[in-house]
Amino acid sequence: MKVSSEGAFRPARRRIARVGGRRRIQCARVSCAILIVGFHAYDALERCLASLPQYLASGDEVIVVDHESDERALRAALKNCPVATGIPYADNPGFAAGVNRAARRASAPYLMCLNPDAELLGPVPRVLEAWLGAHDGVGVVGPRVLDADGGVQSSARRFPGLSTVFGGRSTWLSRRFPGNWFTERNVLGRGATEPVVVDWVAGSCLMTRRDAFDRLGGFDERFFLYWEDADYCRRAASLGFQTMYVPGVEVRHTAGASSAYAHRRAIREFHESAFLWHQKHTGTIGRLLAPVVHAGLRLRGSLQSRRVGRSGVPPNARR
Repeated sequence: MKVSSEGAFRPARRRIARVGGRRRIQCARVSCAILIVGFHAYDALERCLASLPQYLASGDEVIVVDHESDERALRAALKNCPVATGIPYADNPGFAAGVNRAARRASAPYLMCLNPDAELLGPVPRVLEAWLGAHDGVGVVGPRVLDADGGVQSSARRFPGLSTVFGGRSTWLSRRFPGNWFTERNVLGRGATEPVVVDWVAGSCLMTRRDAFDRLGGFDERFFLYWEDADYCRRAASLGFQTMYVPGVEVRHTAGASSAYAHRRAIREFHESAFLWHQKHTGTIGRLLAPVVHAGLRLRGSLQSRRVGRSGVPPNARR
């Protein structure tokens, strides 16, 4: 367990780590770096880190970027995973920026994003790493993601389009009638038992190739929270990489541990990121309709903020 700082890092193949008060030269080639971006969710982070050690291989990296950090709480959480490095920051530029910060500290050929409110339920890093190693055309992979009660989350999806307005993961139609045509078109892989090609997988747990990540410039930091994962997979597809949903391994995702500390901001960022996605990836007709899309998203966000005011529950808690 280490707590570091951004200014102290210098990239190198021979890294010096401090373990038990002594300096140790690490020369082994690492294979996977698990990147975790935290924001106040220390109880969840403790459970997340506790789930990792039994599934780590020698040389794996675990890097925790902690925004608006309470360093004392961060140190306590890191005790659950002795190989983890914690990097506290006073600011909070968002999830995408946090992933990029963590990636700059990593030297592994595979990068696995993991939410602090997620827990491994099996050898997820090993299975996803093996998939990328065996399939050159695959650039992003994601496991099955379960709710706290064991239900399957909609973590594999089609890229957003007009049908997403009706059949997106969190729409009324999807919640009330999950088997409808619109939802079946947008939410993929829920009944899959074998790996399947999808458009994108949720950033609550996904693994990508480091070379693809570098070629793409990492996550787009204009996405403060939400939709950066869809954008990343879309840009990876532009390089010729497929995204795979691999249901043979699972993580449990409690969901919303960080956004619970800023309900209304989470709602605002969800809808602003949705509009940014639209601006980046729509066609000519979509650009002409941008004012209508923006007005619709603002109205939807306003209605959801009012619901939070009454219930205290953010409707877009899941990633």
